[in-house]
Amino acid sequence: MSIEANAGHAGNSFSPMLISDADFQRMVTFIKSNYGIDLSHKRQLITGRLSPTIRKMGYSSFSDFVTHLLEKKDADEITMILNKLTTNYTFFMREQEHLEYFRQRIIPDLIRRHQRDKVLSIWSAGCSSGEEPYNITMYLFDYLGTQARQWDTRILATDISANALTSAKKGIYELPETMPTDWKRKYFTKNPDGTYTVVPSVRDNVIFQTFNLMNPINFRRKFDVIFCRNVMIYFDQPTKDALVGRFYDATVPGGYLLISYSENLSQNSPYHRLTTATFQK
Repeated sequence: MSIEANAGHAGNSFSPMLISDADFQRMVTFIKSNYGIDLSHKRQLITGRLSPTIRKMGYSSFSDFVTHLLEKKDADEITMILNKLTTNYTFFMREQEHLEYFRQRIIPDLIRRHQRDKVLSIWSAGCSSGEEPYNITMYLFDYLGTQARQWDTRILATDISANALTSAKKGIYELPETMPTDWKRKYFTKNPDGTYTVVPSVRDNVIFQTFNLMNPINFRRKFDVIFCRNVMIYFDQPTKDALVGRFYDATVPGGYLLISYSENLSQNSPYHRLTTATFQK
């Protein structure tokens, strides 16, 4: 076979599959209405990232795959799609100014409020691979010191991706240089391959659960603090506003919402601005 023929064959195998306007719209509408993710301007992303997988599944066209997806609504296939079209990327000490504000201002406030019941209610919404809720736990344990055992500091950590939560529960990571040396000693065990495993006391403080942020928020307790950072970047403004409204209803009076620097609340948000990307009810 000639070089030209080989090149053409490779192009057919690895080039993105075409998707019709109708099938693109069907997929965009399904993902947005069920998961809040706005892919209306991500046509190239969809074809580029999904084409190899669709071919491996035996589909010769996007049309057949989209029809199958909408008819079956298979949870594993939907999770696969969401994993490929969004970025489950996070790391310890991310947006450290938020965490410092949490340490210096929010934790002392919560400890004062809960001196009697000694129960904190914190939610890491869209926790991805788990670094955020573990990081929050370390700040809490550091602040409370020997009194930590007297408090219920368990954190709810949710994500739509079951794969991300499976990884999070293992608690095995490569640590950034910004991780404090004493935290490496107190809160991690070093593995032979150079990675680190979160110690059991920290892992046990986090309750991982799959949850779709488009669903009603009906947890047993209202939250003192909700972390939802770098999640709403995938949502359009009406979807963000609706989610923030549900967050507001799910926080206690005086509760906090922490979002990322790249996200903003609309002018008529029920939260009042405190600092950049930190809001109080």
